[in-house]
Amino acid sequence: MFAIIDAAGWPIWFIIVASVVALAIIGERLWTLRYGAVIPRGLLGEVVQEYRQKGVSPEMMARLANDSAMGRVFVAGLRHIKASREVMKEAIEESGRAVTHDLDRFLTSLGTIAAISPLLGLFGTVVGLIEIFGSQNPTGGNPAQLAHGISVALYNTAFGILVAIPSMIFYRYFRAKVDAMVVEMELQAIKLVEIAHGERQA
Repeated sequence: MFAIIDAAGWPIWFIIVASVVALAIIGERLWTLRYGAVIPRGLLGEVVQEYRQKGVSPEMMARLANDSAMGRVFVAGLRHIKASREVMKEAIEESGRAVTHDLDRFLTSLGTIAAISPLLGLFGTVVGLIEIFGSQNPTGGNPAQLAHGISVALYNTAFGILVAIPSMIFYRYFRAKVDAMVVEMELQAIKLVEIAHGERQA
């Protein structure tokens, strides 16, 4: 591995740093964006049942706020459950925007890494070509310097693409997953508003 890094030259370190950051983001988002952690199954039913039996209690609000992203959205609505439908819905929308921002965390960085990794590879390629041309002189070329320049150019191009492909795949995957989660949370929040104001039973 160290032989490859040495052959790829100093530009490869930019790509290595980008790959480490991308792996960290992918791991963190895989853990954070689990459906069970964001939208626990059956949470709406549990909230409605507890509300009908005991009303809104501080214990219930604290538990929901610490439970999940969906729970935080429900808390925003339950705080205004005695208010009009419009006020309750507006409170839920404000909380929903904050939750969506949390779900989107680090995705821009991952998308940026996917976009710039090929450019970092291209930068390494240019550095390699400069070394190749620098090895040429009127009396002939230096074969060792020529070979090193070629390896720098090729390794950086390959590693740049290698980092970009999975980064883009996971970026698209997380973006689609967040969008689906936001839609699901909106639907459940609307159900809560309608149940609270007697517009539907469950």
